[in-house]
Amino acid sequence: MREFIEKVKKEHKVEKPEGAEPLVCKPVDIEPWRVFQIMSEFADGFETLQKYGLAATFFGSARCSMGDEIYTSAEELAGKLAARGFTIITGGSHGIMEAANKGAYEAGGQSVGMNIELPNEQTSNPYLTDSVEFDHFFSRKVMLTFASEVYIYYPGGFGTMDEFFEILTLVQTKKIKPVPIVLVGKEYWQPILDLIETQFADKFKTISEGDMKLYHLVDTVDEAYEYAVANVKC
Repeated sequence: MREFIEKVKKEHKVEKPEGAEPLVCKPVDIEPWRVFQIMSEFADGFETLQKYGLAATFFGSARCSMGDEIYTSAEELAGKLAARGFTIITGGSHGIMEAANKGAYEAGGQSVGMNIELPNEQTSNPYLTDSVEFDHFFSRKVMLTFASEVYIYYPGGFGTMDEFFEILTLVQTKKIKPVPIVLVGKEYWQPILDLIETQFADKFKTISEGDMKLYHLVDTVDEAYEYAVANVKC
């Protein structure tokens, strides 16, 4: 697929112009180079994922650092899953992503990163055995959300929330099969889950009671590991 895309780009002389601006609102003109770039990202991502079987995707903040409690937790959990035969997949950058990749790498497992190019030059962490670079968040998110048999969420910001609700929506609407969705850290997640229950389910009825069973909250590495191993169906 990648070779086909590159052939068509060359034949039609479609290349990304130097100094191209990011999209703002709706594009005025169709930009062929951007269409082919998106196609290339999907092709590279799916070709990479096809190399791996059983996998766990980790999400969480890029802002925590080595020595932080949640960093240590993610590193330990990823190491245990890698030793069990899981490929560990992350967004490829730092914080929780680095912790998970580090745990897998040091356990001798497969450690995959799907990094995003940002204006502040977000770099890949040094614990990757394989990686793919993306320019578009949406194509990267497709890879992350179709990559694994279990999805593990540590505390994070807007990006983590986006990825959490994306997976929930895909399972809720049956666009993907039900998979274990593990939330690690009760102090962080419980207030968010309380909001979902009181506002989404009870007061405004925007979700059903059953939707709150799509995820599982744990507080320790052992709880997360045991739940993941017991509920992965592959």
